[in-house]
Amino acid sequence: MKVLLIEDDLLLLKTLEFKLKKEGFEVEIAKNGYDALESLKNDIPDLIVTDIMMPFVNGLEIISMVRNEMMSNVIIIVLSAAGLEKVVLEAFELGADDFISKPFSPNELIMRIKKLTMRSRINA
Repeated sequence: MKVLLIEDDLLLLKTLEFKLKKEGFEVEIAKNGYDALESLKNDIPDLIVTDIMMPFVNGLEIISMVRNEMMSNVIIIVLSAAGLEKVVLEAFELGADDFISKPFSPNELIMRIKKLTMRSRINA
């Protein structure tokens, strides 16, 4: 399973990349929203894990582009320290599948990925 991991906090990005690879995922990383958009032009992953607050292009814009312009139903998990209800609701309205507030355990992310991918296989 190919995961696009979009996070501007480089320590968190590398930690999550390591954990996901250790769990057997193929991981592509993007350090900001602009890099993520460039990556998405070339290939649609099976799952996107994105931060909300990032330079150039934020996570909400990424969700909107994936759902509305690319018409993709790829699984999207949002990570954010901005746990404001308005932001969370907007992420879900745009088409996010799950939301995890920072700080969080990488193990929690892995469990949520497994749960969502299992659910998507059942519904396919």
